Amino acid sequence: MLGARFLACTRSQLAPLATRHSMARLPPPAAHRARMLSDATSKAAGDAAPSAEAAAAEAAEPTKEASEAGAAEEEAAEVDPIVALEARVAELDKELADKHDQVLRAMAEADNARRRAALDVEKSHKFGVSKFAKDLLEVADNLSRAADSVPEEMRSSDEHPVLKALYEGVTMTDGQLLKTFGKHGLTRVDPLGEKFDPNFHDAVFEAPDPTKEPGTVMHVAAPGYILHERCLRAATVGVVKKA
Repeated sequence: MLGARFLACTRSQLAPLATRHSMARLPPPAAHRARMLSDATSKAAGDAAPSAEAAAAEAAEPTKEASEAGAAEEEAAEVDPIVALEARVAELDKELADKHDQVLRAMAEADNARRRAALDVEKSHKFGVSKFAKDLLEVADNLSRAADSVPEEMRSSDEHPVLKALYEGVTMTDGQLLKTFGKHGLTRVDPLGEKFDPNFHDAVFEAPDPTKEPGTVMHVAAPGYILHERCLRAATVGVVKKA
């Protein structure tokens, strides 16, 4: 193996000498051509060297750009956690604001529901007896008619004690009924002489009366009743006609 290496080395050293020797032995024109060929080869090798250096420089530029990009990415990676935390904080703040708004809306709805429930309960207490009270109005009307049917001169006369006692009993019953009505917010209304109000009065006729102002109640056929400021039954009245 050492002998092979020695032979190869010897051949590589002797090759230039052989070339020069052969060139020296060539005739002048052949030697000139060989020299020109050698110069061209050297020039091509010289031109190839800058090209290789340029290619190496171009190959190095992407490496430099890659290293700069890597540095930028590392720097961004160092900042990213802070940016991510700030974004998360902003997101949580928005969620908190939304939840706070939802809570306020829910509280407002609950408060409105409580108010509506309280109003419903109040209305139920006030007007729950409306139908029953309206049915009793006929009883009150009949008691009033019975008392009004007794002549005034006999109401306090001892000549007719039975009729007097009957009148007193009817008026006492009527008064007790009105007192009971009042405990539940029911009030009898006698609008005689008042201005006609279609919300509380039911006009059944009109008649001229020069002694009274037109549009006023001149006659009450049946009194009206108001339950907690709500008209339970309009009074049946006659109204003064306009001239």
